[in-house]
Amino acid sequence: MANRNSSSETDPGAARSNTGGGNDSANRPNIGGSSGSGAAPRQRRRAFGGPGGGPGGPPGGMVGPKAKDFKASMLKLLGYISVFRVRIGIVVVFAVFSTVFSIVGPKLLGKVTTKLFEGMIAYFSGLDLLTDFNYIMRYIVLLTILYIISAAFAYVQGFVMSGVSMKIIYNLRKDISEKMNRLPLSYFDKQTHGEVLSRVTNDIDTLGQTLSQSLTQIITSVTLVLGVIVMMLSISWLMTLLTLVVLPMSSVFIMLVVKQSQKHFRRQQEYLGHINGHVEETYTGHNIVQVFNREDETIRTFEGFNDELYKSAWKSQFLSGMMMPIMNFVGNISYVAVCILGGYLAVKRSIEVGDIQAFIQYTRSFMQPLGQLANISNILQSTGAAAERVFEFLDETEESAENSTPIRRDDVKGEVIFEHVRFGYTEDKIIINDFSSVVESGRKVAIVGPTGAGKTTVVKLLMRFYELKSGAIYIDGHNITEFTRGDLRSLFGMVLQDTWLYNASIMENIRYGNFDKSDDDVIRAAQAARCDEFIRQMPGGYNMVINEDANNISQGQKQLLTIARTFLADPPVLILDEATSSVDTRTEVLVQQAMARLLHGRTSFVIAHRLSTIRDADTILVMKDGDIIEQGSHEVLLARGGFYAELYMSQFAGEEE
Repeated sequence: MANRNSSSETDPGAARSNTGGGNDSANRPNIGGSSGSGAAPRQRRRAFGGPGGGPGGPPGGMVGPKAKDFKASMLKLLGYISVFRVRIGIVVVFAVFSTVFSIVGPKLLGKVTTKLFEGMIAYFSGLDLLTDFNYIMRYIVLLTILYIISAAFAYVQGFVMSGVSMKIIYNLRKDISEKMNRLPLSYFDKQTHGEVLSRVTNDIDTLGQTLSQSLTQIITSVTLVLGVIVMMLSISWLMTLLTLVVLPMSSVFIMLVVKQSQKHFRRQQEYLGHINGHVEETYTGHNIVQVFNREDETIRTFEGFNDELYKSAWKSQFLSGMMMPIMNFVGNISYVAVCILGGYLAVKRSIEVGDIQAFIQYTRSFMQPLGQLANISNILQSTGAAAERVFEFLDETEESAENSTPIRRDDVKGEVIFEHVRFGYTEDKIIINDFSSVVESGRKVAIVGPTGAGKTTVVKLLMRFYELKSGAIYIDGHNITEFTRGDLRSLFGMVLQDTWLYNASIMENIRYGNFDKSDDDVIRAAQAARCDEFIRQMPGGYNMVINEDANNISQGQKQLLTIARTFLADPPVLILDEATSSVDTRTEVLVQQAMARLLHGRTSFVIAHRLSTIRDADTILVMKDGDIIEQGSHEVLLARGGFYAELYMSQFAGEEE
């Protein structure tokens, strides 16, 4: 996004909807009195909010935070995987065959070793060399073929699994993207940008790594363990028993290490979240940080988080790094025991020398997948936590369902009626108690009042960004819930105080939401918004690309571009929220003249703090504490000498000074 503000602009370029049907006058409500309470600002949770704001999970062998319900999260993930069960089945089959072919190798090498050993014994005994080289060559050729087949199977299963895992991740990202458009604004009021971003990036990446790597490792490791046990039993059940007896030693040591390291990994993940949230907050508000000279405090806060992250990270990494040395130590003990027992059995002629060599290879092969499974079990904890966060997001309560039989109209005149509207951002804090008003079509209505009076909240309710607690809003006699949200919002053009531009050319930014419009249409809209002149003076003119931070144009120019975007949309209803707040006085006069032409014959809602800009409004609604306390034209309200007159005169007095 080009301009990162706390409140992004609603698509002002939404096309008009082609709707059908007539005006149902029977649906027009009767209007009663009104009362209310003050509007509250949107509440946002701080970014220093736990692992949601940090990376989705630690890499490698890290032990991430455990999922609250690991089983449920993994079952949901399996639901995504089951769509590809045929390809997963192919992966399993190829992984098994690849592992089986590699397992046979040591047994065949053992036979070659035995044949060579017998020949050497014969030679040192004074006999002729009895080695059958044709026999050895046959086994070498067979081994080569088996290893080639094993490698081919491993390549195929890796290729297929990579495609499956990337497709699953693609589906998850697609679902999250679509989910974001179905969530109510109230969800984003409670979540920081970093927390939402974490689910889309870090948590999804954690799942992707697990699916592409760990899933096949689980299959091959389990197959290898079972296959090696079978092959070891075929050589000597006694040596196999000795090997298996040694294993619990490593398990005990590893469990102790994991228990100690887990708390440090949790703390590491927590402070990753703190740092992520702190950086996100500081970066998006870096100009405010500098204005109030809080750089040093911000750095100290970061260093505090970073120190804690360092302490927990090195402890967790040190402890987790002990697992492989422990595994190697236990494995070496196993090798020594196998060699001693194998030598004894070879002397007793219970087994052949080549079998000892094969068994040692199997012992080494046996320890490797066990280590992998121990590592994967740790990764699965992070995977479960990442999956849980992703599915928590996907399971969030969405906007209320659309009307199953929506109305469609192509002759919307723009009559708007508020009937006993009651609303609060939270259940325990109602900010609009009883708001009622009738706005005739084609009228320019200004909404004024002190900060927190509920002015912006009213238009958000009009566009169904939030659902009413009670009451109703009607457009041309139809409840706004009878429209689909898309059709409803396409009736409005909206210009906010906080501009929203993205990394594209000026032409494409004006055309946003109306990409079917021609270049000439865009230029005419820019001329109407009085921004054609400064655009042509820019390097590249209409083709100049607005950079990612939109710092290559001024705030006033941004405002004019969004106004031009609204001109291009040509909607039947306009909402202007401090639309000229960042425009200089001379430009404001030009924009007001252009707006007068645009507003002619259309219903418009103008929210303004500078009362001099709305003196020509047909009706002025004066709000205080979520209630309409006065309404009328500018002259009527001034003559009445009430709250509006006080506001106007206070601004006028300030200008005179």
